[in-house]
Amino acid sequence: MIDLHTHVLPGIDDGCRTLKESVDLARAAAEDGVRTLAATPHVRFEYPTKPATMERLVGEVRAAVEEARIPIEILPGGELALDWLDQLTPEELGRFGLGGNPAVVLLEFPYVGWPQGLDGLVFRLQADGKTVVLAHPERNVEVQADPASLGELVGRGVLVQVTAAALDGRLGSASRKTARVLLDRGLAHTLASDAHTPDVRRVGLRVAAEAVGDPDLARWLTEYVPRSLVDGERLPERPSSLRRRRSLFRGR
Repeated sequence: MIDLHTHVLPGIDDGCRTLKESVDLARAAAEDGVRTLAATPHVRFEYPTKPATMERLVGEVRAAVEEARIPIEILPGGELALDWLDQLTPEELGRFGLGGNPAVVLLEFPYVGWPQGLDGLVFRLQADGKTVVLAHPERNVEVQADPASLGELVGRGVLVQVTAAALDGRLGSASRKTARVLLDRGLAHTLASDAHTPDVRRVGLRVAAEAVGDPDLARWLTEYVPRSLVDGERLPERPSSLRRRRSLFRGR
């Protein structure tokens, strides 16, 4: 599996505090079946992360993971706050590209309220050739009240990342229900852990993948789509949902 949203870098945001915690998180991910982690530190007012800092820490974590003989790949990235994008130059934005792909940006969706100016921001990024991925919108109160509100953005090519702990219930019933609706309506494209430390929002991708209820769709969410984003390839076709096929059969 490939996990494109983690806070594995030490001492840079509210994720891992030490290099040891970073190694422990990477080890837990590998034991869970993850073979690639993207380091996506917060880039926002509280954590005005610089690309050079992110890149240096990626190198340190890679070296420590290799020394510990943990079979996992660490890739660069960033979780970018919507109101911080204007602080980044085009060159910096590219260096924060998700999984090392400068043409993909991971945007932090807020937990409360629909982001003002989101449509215009998406338009500008797409006009610059960027693929936009929204992080954890299933945790947003507005989206929970109306999951279909993401439909227009998805129709315009925006991708949605659902948090593993939301889908398997670790983040509460509202997030779980919304994550399920997004999956069933074809409004989710990738599953990621958003793991912060080995003991806070653990990786748990395997359990969440099982909670999808359809092995083909789970593989699409955790392997095929993430790999296509990292490699800059066209997204693979979404498999038809076993859950939806069963619902249709029961309705006959």
